Amino acid sequence: MPRLRAPQLLALALAGAALAGCAKESAAPSVPAALTIVQGNLQVRQAGRRLPVPLVFRAIDDAGTGLKGVPIRFVVDQGGGSVDSASVTTDAAGEARVRWTLGMGPTQLLLANVPGLEPVRASATALFPADLVIAQGNNQSVRAGQTLPTPVVVRVLGPGNVPLDSITVSLQVTAGGGAIAPQSIVTNALGEATVRWTMGPIAGPNSALVRAGTLEPAVLTATGTP
Repeated sequence: MPRLRAPQLLALALAGAALAGCAKESAAPSVPAALTIVQGNLQVRQAGRRLPVPLVFRAIDDAGTGLKGVPIRFVVDQGGGSVDSASVTTDAAGEARVRWTLGMGPTQLLLANVPGLEPVRASATALFPADLVIAQGNNQSVRAGQTLPTPVVVRVLGPGNVPLDSITVSLQVTAGGGAIAPQSIVTNALGEATVRWTMGPIAGPNSALVRAGTLEPAVLTATGTP
């Protein structure tokens, strides 16, 4: 066998190192020892809406160091919601982020899955309409046939008086012969819907019902004066 010179030996060593580096880079990511929730668990949001804070999960080794390149699969377990990505690979810090939109079910659960580990469960609380209140404009009076000077404002609230947006509110005149416009409207970011109420043509009491889903209707009253 011919004797290799120093330059040739150096070239072979460098080639071997390069191949070893490539093999290391192409190797499968390490299997994590644990998967933890870093951020976003136990949030509260209106049903059907996206949670304000992303959920962040971290894959770690036995020493607690984050592992890059670990695929995490997300499955909505209960509630009927959705996530913006069914699978996310961890970044250099070992973290994976996902956005969760709640469904319309009473219980909201999300599972994060990594092969070889028990699924990690995140939960959230979905808010549903709990109360319908008249915030402004009840019990006014104005000349018959005229529009009340102050707009009527109704508010839809969830538990804890949290305002709920995009809830349909309908209004129906039940006495007096007047008109409300609009008769159907959705609540804004403050949970409020604003309408104008015109009294009937004859002086006397006017009334209307306000409805929102299955909530107890609210009663509006006003008086048309001569």
